[in-house]
Amino acid sequence: MSVEEAGRTVAVRVPATSANLGPGFDTLGLALSSYDDLVVTALPEPGLEIVVSGEGAGDVPTDPSHLVVRSMAYAFAAAGRDMPGIRLEAHNTIPHGRGMGSSGAAVVAGLLAAKGLLEGDVEFGPDTLLRLATELEGHPDNVAPALFGGLTIAWVDERGPQHKKLLVHRGVAPLVFVPEFTMSTSVARGLAPLHVPREDAVFNVSRSALLIAALTQSPELLMAATEDKLHQSYRAQAMPATDELVRALRARGFAAVVSGAGPSVLVLADGPGQRLAAVEVAASVTDTPWEPRMLAVDVKGGTVRNHTEGATA
Repeated sequence: MSVEEAGRTVAVRVPATSANLGPGFDTLGLALSSYDDLVVTALPEPGLEIVVSGEGAGDVPTDPSHLVVRSMAYAFAAAGRDMPGIRLEAHNTIPHGRGMGSSGAAVVAGLLAAKGLLEGDVEFGPDTLLRLATELEGHPDNVAPALFGGLTIAWVDERGPQHKKLLVHRGVAPLVFVPEFTMSTSVARGLAPLHVPREDAVFNVSRSALLIAALTQSPELLMAATEDKLHQSYRAQAMPATDELVRALRARGFAAVVSGAGPSVLVLADGPGQRLAAVEVAASVTDTPWEPRMLAVDVKGGTVRNHTEGATA
């Protein structure tokens, strides 16, 4: 890092995400209006200072194993540059271990911070950011919407991870029920079988295609479009309270799914009024305390700007 870049400060904002959305296992993701905000400064001397407030404060590491710092180091190494000393101030609102993309957001935050600090020396384009994020996260379904916002379809081909961003119909109103308990993504992924019946695969292909139409054009189809036979029933044994809430909401006509690997529950309502009704149902059918978060679809994705000049990169 040059003398000019030492002391540079960037501000990063990354949205929460919900992956799968029912039938779109490891493929579909939605960016949501809950954010982790970070201020990252390149120090003139080696060292690491980390201050965390909000979600994860007191629990996440404050050493080089912090996921944002590891992701920054990965980006600097990919660019062939030495990472300077870093001061990281993070204010988090994305719950950890709840299926709202906290690890994907941390990965994207670290990459965007590196992008901002290296601006003018090394440029990271969207394809490179998605590739690095997928290498760190292991799959692109959360990092794609965290990077680009909106509804994303993610896949991997011979060129690496790819994505397509779509705009969500203005009538879609996301609601997330967040519990106090957590779920390990790796454990949840391990519960999904490696092989499924052909009819279940065909079922999910049809519902995934329908879900794209429902989210972009026809919200009235969301109930049918969010049916799934590939992963949610297999994971239910590990999250009985989540399964109970999903079943109760769907029985009353709400398009409820497990958010990511869980245990949060995502409702894709077709209007604000339906969200209020869903909250009343959740309060009446389960003894588990659920925090309802009425969110919007984030359309920007992750952003980084020079904290001094205020210019978005």
